[in-house]
Amino acid sequence: MNTVEAVKTRDQITAIEATLKAKHGQLYADVWKFGLNTAMRITDLLEMKFTGIDIERRTYTLKEGKTNKPRTITLNNTAMNIITRRREEQPGDVYLFQSHSPRLPRKAIQPISRVSVSRVFKKVGDDLKLKVGTHSMRKSRGFAMFEAGKPIEHISKVLNHSSTGVTLRYIGIEADDIAKSYDEFEL
Repeated sequence: MNTVEAVKTRDQITAIEATLKAKHGQLYADVWKFGLNTAMRITDLLEMKFTGIDIERRTYTLKEGKTNKPRTITLNNTAMNIITRRREEQPGDVYLFQSHSPRLPRKAIQPISRVSVSRVFKKVGDDLKLKVGTHSMRKSRGFAMFEAGKPIEHISKVLNHSSTGVTLRYIGIEADDIAKSYDEFEL
């Protein structure tokens, strides 16, 4: 299994989105941007149905596939804009990220596959010389929150991790980063 990283700059995040849209279409660019804004695991994100979205409260409640824990996600403006646009463009879709592949059996209704998203994200990462995969969205969100000064306990809750140590490793905060902080903060 290849290790993917958090994307650590806004320029890289924007480049990934633009490359996804240009080379693979709006659907994959939307998955990327939505994942960054919700920090959902890819399997939960792809299983998201329009019927589960509470537009008035701007929330989505799910039972996480990996942990089996219930979770309510607040949908920010960016996520809501993606939902609204996708609903307007594909009013008959059941899934937020529904597949319209001609290879599907007739009248089959299913989301795009995790494998497909993983393959496309890897290609874009290779093009941009970044280690990008489906976990990069969650990792990047966590890293951006960390860089903005959010407490690690808060980030751990957002990512639904069991400990702050797991979160630090997940977002790529390594021993070198900790060691560097001693030089950066002399008192």
